[in-house]
Amino acid sequence: MANKLIVLLGPTGVGKTAYSISLAKLFSTVILSSDARQIFSEMKIGTAMPDEKQLSEVPHYFIGNHSIHEHYTAGKYELEALELLKKLFEKHSTVFLVGGSGLYIDAVCSGIDNFPDTDMLVRETLTKQLQDEGLESLRFQLKQLDEATYHNIDLKNPQRIMRALEVCIATGKPYSEWKTGQLKKRNFEIIKIGIQRPREELYERINARVLQMMDEGLLAEARQLYPHKGLTALKTVGYQELFDYFDGKISLDEAVALIQQHTRNYAKKQLSYWSRYRDITWFDANEQNLLENIAAKIRE
Repeated sequence: MANKLIVLLGPTGVGKTAYSISLAKLFSTVILSSDARQIFSEMKIGTAMPDEKQLSEVPHYFIGNHSIHEHYTAGKYELEALELLKKLFEKHSTVFLVGGSGLYIDAVCSGIDNFPDTDMLVRETLTKQLQDEGLESLRFQLKQLDEATYHNIDLKNPQRIMRALEVCIATGKPYSEWKTGQLKKRNFEIIKIGIQRPREELYERINARVLQMMDEGLLAEARQLYPHKGLTALKTVGYQELFDYFDGKISLDEAVALIQQHTRNYAKKQLSYWSRYRDITWFDANEQNLLENIAAKIRE
């Protein structure tokens, strides 16, 4: 297999965007984003989307090419990304897949189960249930409909719970019965490169980046999106906290501090998610000749 998909991953705030652009230039190729939120055009600042200058340096795909009003899933991303890769590998022997969304990366690398499409009305009903009755109500419903999934799902993640319930309700069949767990073979080589930093340094970068987002206009962006706060795409760190500020639940300073805290928590979860994988070669962002070392590993 001559074609290589280079997966450049790492926690939020580690510096993947800048490194990926430099590496893509080095290999004269393009970048596919695997960020589950940068895909939405309305969420530029809060998702740290690459700016116009960065996007002009290297062709990027899956950046701002969907709307928050679309019901977008990892399954759809898998299909669209694989179709695009077919075309890109006709021109490039090496393509970069860059991001921090583990589920989206897994979708491209090993595939996810082909769950059936569900009715948007079901999702809207579950979203309203979450708002009116809280997460415990959804957990209870999932336990009744699919106890196997209930015992194997992140019960703190409302989106995962709602997705499982959607399938249960729409098909009348437990979500767990749709899961095959079979890895799908790809006709290209996959090389996974991880970038990490010392924990305290990463957290300092995250805190500083949140303040930079506020300076760049995150408050105004969130205010513009506030009327749509019930949408799944906006159940996102950086927006939810500001929506609470608009609702008068917390002060602006508290909202900013919570964005920093929740982003740090998310980075920790990302690292925990990838710790179970043995096929990732990790590099420290501070090591000398980092880009040259990564390039040598890719060419190995």
